[in-house]
Amino acid sequence: MALTLDRFVAIDWSGARGARHRGVAVALAEADGGAPALVPPPDPRGWARAEVAEWLEGLGGRVVAGFDFSFAPPFVARGAYLPGIAAPETGPGFWAFVEAHCREDADYGAHGFMEGVARRHFWMGAADGPKADFLHWRVCEAAFNAQGGGKASTVFDCVGAAQVARASFSGMRLLHRLRRAFAVWPFDPPGPRTVVEIYTRAMLRHAGGAGRKLRSRDALAQALAALGCAAPVGRFSDHETDVLVAAAALRHMAAEPHWWAPTGLTEAVARTEGWTFGIAGPSG
Repeated sequence: MALTLDRFVAIDWSGARGARHRGVAVALAEADGGAPALVPPPDPRGWARAEVAEWLEGLGGRVVAGFDFSFAPPFVARGAYLPGIAAPETGPGFWAFVEAHCREDADYGAHGFMEGVARRHFWMGAADGPKADFLHWRVCEAAFNAQGGGKASTVFDCVGAAQVARASFSGMRLLHRLRRAFAVWPFDPPGPRTVVEIYTRAMLRHAGGAGRKLRSRDALAQALAALGCAAPVGRFSDHETDVLVAAAALRHMAAEPHWWAPTGLTEAVARTEGWTFGIAGPSG
């Protein structure tokens, strides 16, 4: 299927402690094909996570918004999100489960869940035993790894600059909120206001690169030109170049039906694990 949309949003997310986060970046591309633009945070110290939700909920028109975090843990390979813990078996049910265990965490943090009921499932250092015992991937992550795009991180690894665990479980709380006003693909069919999971490294590859961070004006301009648009004026951090390219890539790709129906996205995968928009299936 293809959607007719007005606005394309990309958001680099953070699950870090604290009230404001310089690592959160938001970019917006309009359907008219112009240069994507950064959306400035309402406070110079950075975005609060709740402010991102408020801004998105207030954005008019037909919108697809991509968030750079994992929308669910692996389920298919082990038949459960957290073996040994009684938890729901659908993505939306699991988001509510995370929310219920994070009531004390301000601004959509997920530390109460990760350090509480689910603690034994996370690798937080050598004291937890061999890291290999915690490495589990979703179907879409395994597909990405097999395609030579790099190595997708698992949501159960909490150590290192590349870890996505804290951002992902924080983000699941956000999805629990946003689902009141947005379809969350592929757990829901896409509609005029839809949220999707993105991986900015994969989006950089769709812009003709190798998936590496863009750290110069020329590199940003080249990537955006490959997506059919000019670059905005200014100097940008790599968080900001990530979302500028991802917003333009969403605009470029959203009208192509095959991205909404990748091979490997079975009904069971869509219900439990979800999928990263822009990643081809195992035989794609």
